Amino acid sequence: MIDPLGIGDLGPLARVVADPANVVVLHAGDNDVVELKRRHGVVFGTLFDTSIGARFLGHRELGLEVLLERLLGVTLPPSRQKDDWSARPLSPAQLEYAASDVQHLGRLRAYLIEELRRIGRLDWVEEECWALADLPAPERPPDPHAYASLKGARELPAPALATLRELYETREQLARVADRPPFKILSNEILVKIAQAAPADMASLAEVPGCTSRVVGRWGATLLSAIDRGRHRPSVELPRPPRMPRPQWPADARHRSEALRQWRAKAAVSIGLDPGIVLPNRLIGAIADGGPRDLAQLSRIEGLRRWRLEAFGPQLLDAMAAGPRTG
Repeated sequence: MIDPLGIGDLGPLARVVADPANVVVLHAGDNDVVELKRRHGVVFGTLFDTSIGARFLGHRELGLEVLLERLLGVTLPPSRQKDDWSARPLSPAQLEYAASDVQHLGRLRAYLIEELRRIGRLDWVEEECWALADLPAPERPPDPHAYASLKGARELPAPALATLRELYETREQLARVADRPPFKILSNEILVKIAQAAPADMASLAEVPGCTSRVVGRWGATLLSAIDRGRHRPSVELPRPPRMPRPQWPADARHRSEALRQWRAKAAVSIGLDPGIVLPNRLIGAIADGGPRDLAQLSRIEGLRRWRLEAFGPQLLDAMAAGPRTG
C-alpha cells in the first residue's frame, strides 16, 4: 500500500505501471488514470479494467462489491467511502477497506477473462482497456461560465445567478485547498439551492437541504461571505452568461442518427449489452455527421474502435442506407 499524500515522488510506482510486462488491474479506473497522468506524469503499459470486463459480459450492476459477491462469493468489509481520507493517520478500518478494495481484483480479472474468451469478446475488452491506458489527461482551461451550466442555473434571476457564481468559485477554491473533487465539497444541486435561498446567517444556511451540520460547521462562514458578495454586486456586474445556440443538423444527418439509434436498440437486445457500449451517443453523432459510405470511411471515425468496425460495420452502413423506420 502506497500513501500518495506521504510520498512526494511516485517515480518508482510510475516505472512499475509503465512496464508492459506488468498488468495494472483497476476497477472503474477512468479517474485514477487521468489523475495519475495529470498530477504525476504516469504512463500506463498494460491495463485491465474489471468494470469494463463486466460490462462486456452484460452485467448491469457494476459496483465492485456487487461483482465480487456475485461472481466470487467474496464479501467486502463495510464501506468507508464517506470517510475523510485526507486525515492522517489512517485508521485500521480504513487500511483494511483500502486493501480489500483491490486484493481480489486479480481473481476477478481471471474470472472475467475466462468468460470473455468463452463468448469471443476478450479482444473487445482488451481494445477498450488499451484506449483507457492511452486516455489523454490535458489540463482543462477554466471556464468562466461553468457555473451557468449547472442544472437549474439558467432559471435563476440575475442576482441569484451572481450568488451562484460566487459560490461556484468558492467551492473550486475549497476543493483545491483540500485536494478533493469539487463535488466532494458540495454538489451542484446544493450550490443552486443555496443560491436560490441566499441565506444571510448560519441558522438560515442550515435550513437549506443538503447543508448538513458538517457543511455549516466547516464552510459556513466562507459560504456566507460568498453569498454576501453575490448579493451586493452592482447591477452592471451581474452575470450575463452567453446563450449557446444549438447547432442545426442537416436533415440527412438527423435521419442517419435516428436510423443508428433504431439499429442500436435492436442490436443491444440481441447481444445482451447496454446500448451505450454497442454504440455510444458520441459515436452516433460522429457517424451521422460524417455519413460514411463504406467501411474505409467508417474506420476513420474517431473512437469507433476496431472491434465495432469488425462486429457491426456492415450493419451500421446498411442501417444508414435504409434510413429510420416510421410508424
